[in-house]
Order: sequence, then structure tokens, then C-alpha cells
Amino acid sequence: MGLKIHPIVGDRRRRSRIVAARMSSELDPDRLSLIDESLTTRYSSSIRDDLDDLPENFLITDPCISGHPIVFASSGFLKMSGYSREEIVGRNGRIFQGPGTDRRSVSQIREAIRQERKLQISLLNYRKDGTPIWVLFHLCPIFGKEDGRVIHFVAVQVPICRRSWGPGSGFQRNRVEDYSTGREIFFGSCRREFGLDPVGELGRVLPFDSYFDSDNRGLEAEESCEASDLEKHKAATAISSILSALTQHSEQTGRVVCGNRCSSVRIFPLGSSLNISLGRIKQSFVLTDPNLHDMPIVYASDAFLYMTGFSRHEVLGRNCRFLQGPGTDVEALCQIRESIQSSRACTVRILNYRKDESSFWNFLHISPVRNASGQIAFYVGVQIDEDSMNVSEGGLSPEMRQLGAVGAVKVAVRSLSVGVGSSKSS
Repeated sequence: MGLKIHPIVGDRRRRSRIVAARMSSELDPDRLSLIDESLTTRYSSSIRDDLDDLPENFLITDPCISGHPIVFASSGFLKMSGYSREEIVGRNGRIFQGPGTDRRSVSQIREAIRQERKLQISLLNYRKDGTPIWVLFHLCPIFGKEDGRVIHFVAVQVPICRRSWGPGSGFQRNRVEDYSTGREIFFGSCRREFGLDPVGELGRVLPFDSYFDSDNRGLEAEESCEASDLEKHKAATAISSILSALTQHSEQTGRVVCGNRCSSVRIFPLGSSLNISLGRIKQSFVLTDPNLHDMPIVYASDAFLYMTGFSRHEVLGRNCRFLQGPGTDVEALCQIRESIQSSRACTVRILNYRKDESSFWNFLHISPVRNASGQIAFYVGVQIDEDSMNVSEGGLSPEMRQLGAVGAVKVAVRSLSVGVGSSKSS
């Protein structure tokens, strides 16, 4: 049995229009800045040029930025996929899935992301013009050496080449009309491994985890197209080359990365799944860990970074007092301290300072966040700049917006707290 084909597969022009419409709006400048900093704060300034010199086809994504966006796409990937760099960087990778993408394969990739582990899997992907291609998808997390936190994910793909397409070749053909050309195109699934065809079709990298829309189930492939040992070796070699480049450039900044969690610090980092879930919350907030010395920030939302002007690496690991300044009210600080000591929520109006030393009145709500066992795993602090409090967001008051953010954080932590919680539980 081959793939069950839906007629939409052949409508290339329709798919192209959908992709173009989805990408037509420009990215917010602040978001572009975050995406740029994803590489420049961790690696030396020439990292993009050196990655572009690599022949492999790959993407790099950042699970700590809202939406788990692509932050780098190699030149080979762009050429093979038909996309431009502007169409890819900053976008969510679900644009690469299609009606024939197997939901079971998507689930395997999502689980690998959750467990922060490597994965090799055969997968049906789609180019920009809608043409499908079977690929060997190889996923690898990149860890920060100083704290063991996942910094990026790298996804490499190698096209799965086929020597024969006729009867007895092991490839089951299915016919569908391409409505844009009136011609017939064929799809199917491999029944056995094929050798690497030196003139075979080249593909592109498929992204992962939040890249896939949970509502798009895709069409099930009863049998996937198996990669050859040579193709598997090629994917592993590509990951090794990319990791080597990333390591060398990170050593130049002193913020070294590695392919395996190698933290010597007794801090259990937030898992990628929790980072991704928290990234969907649009309010300005930080998460602090009361079980660590000096109660450091372990997560900062994009909106918080926008509001304060700090980059993520300047915030993580620090106590929130770095926002204080000469005009900060001591009475407000005492109120915050007392609420934490008594494990209760509080709301204060406090004068804070941005990175550029400008001040703003912060309408701050702090609340304990408990894990699935009922223990306090974190404290969440939700900030609203008083100057923007009159801006309506869905008709909700500032207080309701803050409580909504706190509720979303609590749901994310409780649902993913098994093996993810604070460092104390590790």
C-alpha cells in the first residue's frame, strides 16, 4: 500500500499563493532584533558567513524565542527549497509541512524536542512550489556548556534517493493530476532501502516540534521511505560539521556550546517544551527559581525584553534587582519580599529602569507557581508599563491581563513539570 493522496497535493499554484500570503507581512523590528541576537550573542560575528560556506542543507532554530522561529537557513537549503532567506528566517517552520506529512512522524519529532534528544527519521516534506520529497531528517539539540540549557536546535536533511521507479523496484506508485499543469504526477512509499543516486534529487531541511500545526493531521503513510546507510552517515557527518563550526565560534565569545548536555553547574535548565509553551504567552513576564541561590531569572518573555531593552543572555541567571535604581521605593521592595516569604501573590507599583537607564513605572504582579506535586517551583512576575495601561487589549483590564498570564504560566508548568521543574527536583 502506498500513500493515500489528497487532490490538493497537485495544486501547486494554490499552495504557492497560500505560502506567499502567509509571508507577506514584515516582521516586527523588535522580533528581528531578537532573532539576530540569537546568534550574535552566543557566537562570533562571522558565524553566518562560515555556516554559509558549509555544503550541508540545514536550519537552526531558537526554542527560547516566541514561536520557536528559524534563526538561520543555509545557502544550500535556500537553493534546494525554493525559498529566500527573508521568507524563512523568523517564521515558524510549519510552512514546510503538507497534506502528505505523516502525523505519526510529526509526533516522533515533537517527542524528541520535548526530551531534548537527537533523532533520525524518514519524512515527507514539501518545497515552496508544493512538490513533495522524501528526506532523511536529522535533529540535534545544541546545549550551553555553562548551564546545560538548550540554546538551539539544528535540523539537517538528506534527500532519500531512488534508483528505480518501475514494477518490482519496491516503490508503490500513485497517480494524481497536477491542476496547475494538467500533467500527472506520481507519489508513493519505498518498501526497502535504495542506494544513493549521485544524480538524485536534492531536498531541504524540515523543521520540528512547534513547527507543526497540531490541527493539521496530514495523510498517513502506511510505509515510510527508508534511507540507506550511506544517507544516514551523510546526515550524521553534516551534524558533526555544523556542531564543529558552532563550537569554534562560541569559544571566541566564551559562551561555549556542545552537542551533549555537559553542565558543571547544579542548575536544572528549563526544558525546551516548557520554553516553547511559555513563549506562546504574549505578556511581559519573568520566571524565577526560589530553590536556587539568589532566586535567579530562569525565563524571560520576549515582551519583557522589548520593554526593558535587555537581551536574553543579560537577564537569565540574574536576580530581578538589576531593574532597580536610585528612585526605586524601598517600601515596595519590602512588600515583594514579604509576599515571597509568605508564599502568596502581591501587586505593587514600583519604579524600574531599562537598559538605557530610562525609568518607567511598573505595575507588577507576583505569584507563586506550583508544580504537579503542589510544591512551589517558580515565582512569576508579570509587568505592565504604566504608560501603556490605558491601551486596550481585547477589552481586558491590566489586572485581568496579568491574571490571565499567570494562569497560562501555571498551566504550562503543571502540564510539563514532570522531570522539568525547578533545580531542586532534579
